[in-house]
Amino acid sequence: MITDELFIHDDTRPLVLITGASRGIGRAVAERFAAEDWDMLLCCRENVDALEETVRYCERMSDSQITGFVGDLGDPDCVDELFALMEEKGLFPNVFIHNAGITKKALLQDMSLVDWIDVFDTNVNALFDISRRLIPGMLRRGGGKILATSSVYGSVGASCEVAYSASKGAVDGFVRALAKELAPSGIQVNAVAPGVVDTDMLSVSEMDAASYQALENEIPAGRFGRPAEIAEVFWGLANAPEYLTGQIITVDGGWM
Repeated sequence: MITDELFIHDDTRPLVLITGASRGIGRAVAERFAAEDWDMLLCCRENVDALEETVRYCERMSDSQITGFVGDLGDPDCVDELFALMEEKGLFPNVFIHNAGITKKALLQDMSLVDWIDVFDTNVNALFDISRRLIPGMLRRGGGKILATSSVYGSVGASCEVAYSASKGAVDGFVRALAKELAPSGIQVNAVAPGVVDTDMLSVSEMDAASYQALENEIPAGRFGRPAEIAEVFWGLANAPEYLTGQIITVDGGWM
């Protein structure tokens, strides 16, 4: 866990909770909200240095009050720690964005149960656990937004990424069902499903240069997506009208 000075949050200021905020799409989302001077609770699994840099950058560019938290939110004990911090500082999110996600590329027969569970803990179970704990407060306040990063693979699947694809399919089902459950209460639940986005997850993949080019050539837009483009969609959903709920917004340059 990383925090600086102990403060009690000004409840009149909007606050967004973002998981997976240290880099890639999560960092871009944090920067987008910082540009609007939202206060933020930014989380990551283990990359303390990257999260601290994100916090410092967003503080320099805004009047945002930012708290950082490091821990594996697929672990319920870690979620306990996060919510204890939130209670201590008076942090209650108007918007929750579950962006944390991992993949384990492998043929299914070569994948261990431990790796399978790890993917679901991060991509799905953390979304469930944090959402269920936030909902009572959102109900008391008369509204809120629960948003998630899905993937086009959640609907079409990807070879050698069965665990990731299945987890993102679970995210889509979670979003659609919870949106119906919470719509009468003024809480919107939506997801963004990116295609191929130029992030660290892509750069550390095992594709060679020819495979990169072949993949890029498949995309009608002629390029990979940019994290800032996905962040802009999240910003739009955070400010969307109440009637927009239960949607999986695909952002893939026409790919799928």
